[in-house]
Amino acid sequence: MTRMVQCSYLGKEAEGLDRPPYPGEIGKKIYLEVSKEAWQLWLRHQTMLINEYRLSPVDPKARKFLEEEMERFLFGGEANKPEGYVPPA
Repeated sequence: MTRMVQCSYLGKEAEGLDRPPYPGEIGKKIYLEVSKEAWQLWLRHQTMLINEYRLSPVDPKARKFLEEEMERFLFGGEANKPEGYVPPA
């Protein structure tokens, strides 16, 4: 049976994740409050941030930045976009 959550990002009930996607308390919060659809949107946004800012996921500063952006994206409304970023048509 599909697990449903009240998605904090989409603002509606949607299919929940199968397991916490991130370690620690933030992973538990994401598991309980974020849908699969919203998580996929975050992964696309994270990929854009990594590419635009040329981040290395193994760099501690980059990981901290991405974690802060993840929280802002999923729970705080709008995450930052790189300066001058133009979405593809």
